Amino acid sequence: MDAYESTGKGEPAEQLAARLRLVHELSGLGVRALAREADLSSSSLSRYLSGQTVPPWPAVVALCRIVKRDPRPLRPLWERTSNPLPAPPKSSRQLQPRPRNDLPRDVADFTGRDAELASVLHALTTHRVVALDGMAGVGKSTLAVHAAHRITADYPDAQLYVDLHGFTEGREPLDADSALRMLLGALEVPSERVPCEGGEPLAACWRSELARRKALVVIDNAVDADQVRPLLPGAGESVALVTSRNRLLGLDEVPPVSLDVLSPAESAALLARASGDPSGPEGRFAREPDSVAKVLELCGHLPLALRLAAARLRHRPGWTMGILAERLSQGSSEFDAALAMSVRQLAHGHARLFRLLGALPGSTFDEYAAAALADVPLHTAQDVLEDLLDAHLVQQPTPGRYRLHDLVHQHARRAGEEQDAPADRQRALGRMLDYYVHAVAAADAAMPLVPSRPPTAGRAPAALPRHSGKDDAFRWMTAEYENLIAVFEIASAIGADAHVCELPRFMRAYFARRCGTTHLNFLFERSLEAAGRLADPLLLALVHSDLGFARYNAGRTEEARAAYEEADRLLAGTGDLAAEAELALRRAYLSWDQGRVDEPLDLFGVARKLYEEAGSATGAAHAVAAEAWALVQLGRREDAARLAREVLALPHQEAAWPPALTARVALAVAVARDEPETAAGHLDDALALARADGHVHNEAWFLNCRGVALRQMGRHEEALASHREAFALLDELFEAHWKIHYLNGYAETCRLAGLPEEALRLHREALELAPALGYRHEEVLAHEGIAALLDATDPDGAARHRAAGEAVLRELEAA
Repeated sequence: MDAYESTGKGEPAEQLAARLRLVHELSGLGVRALAREADLSSSSLSRYLSGQTVPPWPAVVALCRIVKRDPRPLRPLWERTSNPLPAPPKSSRQLQPRPRNDLPRDVADFTGRDAELASVLHALTTHRVVALDGMAGVGKSTLAVHAAHRITADYPDAQLYVDLHGFTEGREPLDADSALRMLLGALEVPSERVPCEGGEPLAACWRSELARRKALVVIDNAVDADQVRPLLPGAGESVALVTSRNRLLGLDEVPPVSLDVLSPAESAALLARASGDPSGPEGRFAREPDSVAKVLELCGHLPLALRLAAARLRHRPGWTMGILAERLSQGSSEFDAALAMSVRQLAHGHARLFRLLGALPGSTFDEYAAAALADVPLHTAQDVLEDLLDAHLVQQPTPGRYRLHDLVHQHARRAGEEQDAPADRQRALGRMLDYYVHAVAAADAAMPLVPSRPPTAGRAPAALPRHSGKDDAFRWMTAEYENLIAVFEIASAIGADAHVCELPRFMRAYFARRCGTTHLNFLFERSLEAAGRLADPLLLALVHSDLGFARYNAGRTEEARAAYEEADRLLAGTGDLAAEAELALRRAYLSWDQGRVDEPLDLFGVARKLYEEAGSATGAAHAVAAEAWALVQLGRREDAARLAREVLALPHQEAAWPPALTARVALAVAVARDEPETAAGHLDDALALARADGHVHNEAWFLNCRGVALRQMGRHEEALASHREAFALLDELFEAHWKIHYLNGYAETCRLAGLPEEALRLHREALELAPALGYRHEEVLAHEGIAALLDATDPDGAARHRAAGEAVLRELEAA
């Protein structure tokens, strides 16, 4: 291995830049000449070589080809560099039946801004983007959200919101790539269809998705034009509202709407409405006009400061306007005056929880997270949050979810640093990490895709969210996704390696439902590094096994096999039966897909025995159902039907119990020729359950199996329709590696239905995919299928394919 291929030291971005600099040296060309050869701009190439920008993968390929080097050794390094923060993957269509609406709640007492609102709405009739700018606390976000709510009916396909955190203290602004991935996830674009490379390919994908919709996007808190430019719509009818403290001068043809502070009349009206002051001569406003004017001046006519002051006035009916003005005068700035006064009025416990909220990493949170962070009972956290909501110190964008305005978050964070001991803040951070590991484990337990072990990292909090079922748990994970990823990054940064190891494990079922194989691979790679630092053989084995399964689901079979072999070595002597059983089952899946027969059948039996010894009836049922499916493909229909019926006879509460679904499909295919109606009933039931469960991969699998069974019944047109529906789902998921499981079966259906050209095309597609993915058995089937189709028209070609298939079989037997 030469320097070009070596792993190197440092962060992935530094390693990739170093490798590209070696390519530059090998070329013997200057930067401009090399850029011309690679069809790049010299400025872009300079950024790639310095590590300032991650190049798109085609640029890496072009540079390597110039020096006649294989780019593939750089692919894993490039993936780690270009995917620092996974976006929320695709959500279940079953659980998101209506168009997405992420807009924060509109304020009930919106006051003034008539001219600015009219300007925004008018601009959207002639432009696709409008930018609102103004100082902190002036009400940009409130106006943007209010305007968005006014026009939601005009944009029925989606109403999206993203906070770019351009001015949030304690965190970096959200980079455009991460924002794009989050927005694409909100539009339910499958994560595997989203380009791995960032920059322009990712922005183009976003523009393409918007062009097919009438969507409204609120892009809040942009730091500058460069951050927001990739997020703007292109062709089509979608629109965007952008807010920033700075004027976004770099956005060409985007009309600006600049906000100043409220006028004295608007300020007085907002203060009166927000404080609930009665109108007429008896009201405080009428009795104390001079004090009112002083309060408005001290609040700087800023809406946020006025609301904070009004909240104090509303809850202090005995206060005069003079008292309010006196309290406000103790602050150092307009906003600080109002905020400091509100915080000073808090009870000790309320003030402590408020300060701790400054440590939360995400945009929103719930009462369970607040209770764990402050180490208080849930009912106490609920009461305090309600009081903070009344005081306008927290906001409630949706029921059950809370957030802090950037300025309030900044104040809480600084107050915590000034008033709370470092040890207390560190313990609170530990409680937050513990909470999220145990909370996501509880949600995972309600989504029983695979058996899972309880969490061991940290201490369980006193209260965790309760989930009525997998749909409720899925919704919780969707709402908490940004927090879970942020907590993962915090745990990684502070060396909380046990948390880094466990968080991804409890998100496996969630990612499976959302088709997020790329993201799960990324998380488990980081977990493996953490497990290596802990030097716990069992933990390291578990992570190797999880990473192997993530590799397998991504079509990276050789990497999966290597991970499984390492897990098997580490598990020896640990005596952990459940871990051994899970690994045996996973190795069986891989071995079967790679064309082996005896080994996977043996492993299915080993997995069943180990699961039974470990006391896991669900795990054992998984192994039996998988063996039944393998046997039916080997033509051992009676044995397959017997095992499938054994699984279906087991008691289970959930209709969509995964082992039962697999068993239904295996039984249906096993009896399709002799009992066609029974088979059709099982397949229809399995398909309906998969659709209700929202698991798109399973739906595609059941549709394909239904096509095979219908073909065996001689119902070729129905079989073709089922295959086509399955492939339409796979195209939607953009996961070509899953097609290898179905291509040859679909081709055989086409052949029997009198579509030889379509059958030949499908077999050839399988032949192209199978060797690259390591699916040697499918490679053999493709050769055999092509040979059968060529017998009449090209006997020599048919003979070549049969010989090639037999050669692969000999390789498999030798292995």
